[in-house]
Amino acid sequence: MRPSVRKSVFAGLAGLSLVGTVAGCAPTATQGATPPSANDSSAGESTPSGTSSSLAGSGSDYKDGTYNADGTYVSPNGTETVGVELTLAAGTVKAVNITQHPSNPNTRKFQGEFAGGIAAQVVGRNIDQLKVSKVAGSSLTSGGFNQAVEKIKSEAR
Repeated sequence: MRPSVRKSVFAGLAGLSLVGTVAGCAPTATQGATPPSANDSSAGESTPSGTSSSLAGSGSDYKDGTYNADGTYVSPNGTETVGVELTLAAGTVKAVNITQHPSNPNTRKFQGEFAGGIAAQVVGRNIDQLKVSKVAGSSLTSGGFNQAVEKIKSEAR
């Protein structure tokens, strides 16, 4: 076995061991959310902000930090944009904020509902598991959210 592969295997095992230890100390609770899915597309910009550090030995492919990206989606009123800010630690979403960019009252309503319900579906989950479809009655905004998450993943690597 090559030394770099051996190190990766040991780092992964150490990470799993740590997760098992920490999980045993945490209180049990369920969010009641099941992993949703949606279509993916690509457009917009992504910019990291805040501090970020390498995750040597954690098994994560992502740098800790707060990242921002805009995603677009098509609604009956035309192309809409939604801003996404994710805070990552060891590849896990620690916080999410949505910046609404409504072009009309319907978009404002649905992006507001989405912003109010997204944290329950993504906080505490690995960024690689994020793919939302319908959040709090809003199904189109999720397309822009998923697009922004893909940009954030690229930026955080």
